This record gives sequence, C-alpha cells and structure tokens, in this order.
Amino acid sequence: MNNMVDIEVVIDENFDEPKVTILTKEKTKQVENIVYAIENVTENDFPIIPATGDEGIEFISQRDIVRVFTEGRKVQLQTAEGIYTVRKTLTGIEDDLNPSRFIRISQSEIINIYKVKRFDINIAGTIGVEFEDGTKSWASRSCVKAIKQKLQK
Repeated sequence: MNNMVDIEVVIDENFDEPKVTILTKEKTKQVENIVYAIENVTENDFPIIPATGDEGIEFISQRDIVRVFTEGRKVQLQTAEGIYTVRKTLTGIEDDLNPSRFIRISQSEIINIYKVKRFDINIAGTIGVEFEDGTKSWASRSCVKAIKQKLQK
C-alpha cells in the first residue's frame, strides 16, 4: 500500500466552513490517523468531558465518546473502554458536544455519528443504530427527520 496521501484543495465560495471528505476503499489505520490529526486541529473549541469511572474521575475526549445516555436518573457516557457517569444533565452535556459530530436520537440519548457502523432505516419510519462495537440503539420517531437531515450533509 502506498503511504502517500493524495490531497486536493478546492476553493468554493459556497462553503463558509472547511469540509473534509476522505475517499477510500476501506477504513484503515491510516484513515483513522488522518481523521485523528484533523480532529486535533479542529476540536480545540470543544472541551473534554469529565466523567467518573472505576478509577475515579477521567477526562474523556469527545472523539472517544460512542454515546451519552440516561439510565435511571444517571447520565452515562460510553466509550470503547467502558461506561462512565457524568454529573451534568443530558442537555448540559449536549451544549458542550461538537454539533457536527453528535446528534440527539431520543429524549434520553445522544450519539457520535462517527462511531456508527450503520443506520437501519425501515419502512415503519424508525431508525435502528448499530455502533462499531456492536452496541445497538433506536432513534425515537420525533428525531428521525433531524437524523436524516444530518446524514445528508
């Protein structure tokens, strides 16, 4: 495999913000590294999230968050490493999250669209969500329109 990356910059006055598109045959470590490098440059405005895990308080990068959800009366944050408890409300966390990366799929859940393996849009109009780690979730009907709009961007 060629380690060189073909980079093309297109100046288009229809875009107010830069948009990066990666075209590739498959998701590889090289692609993940490129995404990671771009995120490091662009995520400076979005704070890390303090959360309580088995080892005490940890600071979670937004790129590592799979989903944020409520369980009982607790707000939980899930990463590939585990589930953490957050002291903010779901709406409070939503205000801190990067809106180009996260979307609310129900009253009790916000997901990282970059951690989604597939969306299953069925005839009934509901959307199933399968994450890269195999976790599954469902979007509420009231959020389906917003999700479809987000995916078309």
